Amino acid sequence: MFVKLNPKQLTNMKDLDHTQAIEVFKGSPWEAELVKGQLENSGIATILKDGILATLAPYLAPDVTILVSQNDYETAMEIIRERDKNRNDD
Repeated sequence: MFVKLNPKQLTNMKDLDHTQAIEVFKGSPWEAELVKGQLENSGIATILKDGILATLAPYLAPDVTILVSQNDYETAMEIIRERDKNRNDD
């Protein structure tokens, strides 16, 4: 299992207790990047699990999982549900 961090996350990572990280999304590498961006723009620190493989071979990679702090779980899920709702309305 690999964890991919970007430089923007490094300042917020001290706030994210890895033992309390919860999965909020699992999907294709490109879709995970979109969701990750939405969460981070809302101030939620994220961890991409299996993200390094997605970087090396995006079309062969398994699904990528996004993890957030237990404290941010409800807010993250609201953002993801709203995103899904807007996609279904199109």
